[in-house]
Amino acid sequence: MDDPVGGSDGVFGATLATGPEPESVLLPGHDVPLGRYTTVRRLLPLRQRRMVGAWCFVDHFGPEDVRDRPGMQVPPHPHTGLQTVTWLVEGEIVHRDSLGSDQAIRPGQLNLMTSGHGIAHSEQSPADHPPGMHGLQLWVALPESARHGEPRFEHHADLPVRHDGDATVTVLVGEYGGLRSPARVHTPLLGVEVVVPGPAALRLPLDAGFEHGVLLMAGAATVAGTALEPGSLLHLSPGRAEASVEVDRAARIVLLGGEPFDEDLVMWWNFVGRTHEDIARARDDWMAGRRFGAVVDCSHPPLPAPELPTVRLKARDRHGRTRGTA
Repeated sequence: MDDPVGGSDGVFGATLATGPEPESVLLPGHDVPLGRYTTVRRLLPLRQRRMVGAWCFVDHFGPEDVRDRPGMQVPPHPHTGLQTVTWLVEGEIVHRDSLGSDQAIRPGQLNLMTSGHGIAHSEQSPADHPPGMHGLQLWVALPESARHGEPRFEHHADLPVRHDGDATVTVLVGEYGGLRSPARVHTPLLGVEVVVPGPAALRLPLDAGFEHGVLLMAGAATVAGTALEPGSLLHLSPGRAEASVEVDRAARIVLLGGEPFDEDLVMWWNFVGRTHEDIARARDDWMAGRRFGAVVDCSHPPLPAPELPTVRLKARDRHGRTRGTA
């Protein structure tokens, strides 16, 4: 959605860079069905890039006209070893989980669910949902120190917002420009939405110790010299103090970032673990009705887990490599 907001030609007063920009890689993503009624643009994990900091999964859905359709209808399913982050710019989705949470999320609000050792949830548009749907669903890998903890759910209806001329900056996760999100995460992490009416030339200050991903949700923008289309993700390597952004019409940009995540992961279905055995135990527990609990007040039956592959699942680093491979 192209949302006009206020106006100038910079963000946080950052200055223009003069040297060559570090390495960047454009990730095109691919379409994936989510439930019976929704198709998402999956931007992580991909073969070319598995993670941005601890961000290990990025789905961009919409903008979509759902006035005569059910909208999002994802039945109860389990998670381990991760946090789910939901950000809406159009529509309404009701989150229900096995902790007893029953929470609608609307544009400008953030849902953060921490699975810890195990949780189940569903995501459904209500029957009287708005006509449009557009948003992001993301996963954050939990570090070893947090992945066995108790599950929890947070809903944040009031996130820190800063207006810098033409740009409206909302801090979803982490700290940016002196603003800190109330969302609780477990590794150095960043999630920021920047909305500009365009045209504009911006400089986004970055933490040089972070790697970053720039996602264009709507409009048109050139970031660090690379033209982005909606539903693409530009990966920026660590070592960059800022990123140039050129906008020739209204645009909605999401900046993700974090310290490179150094723990090897096994990601399969809705689980993030460290070994094949982690995943196999989680699947067995879900199918046996153990560990995850039941989602409250959901009319859909739980999703059955797919069969495990016939080969062992291997832990991979953030580049997609197994130990001992280049």
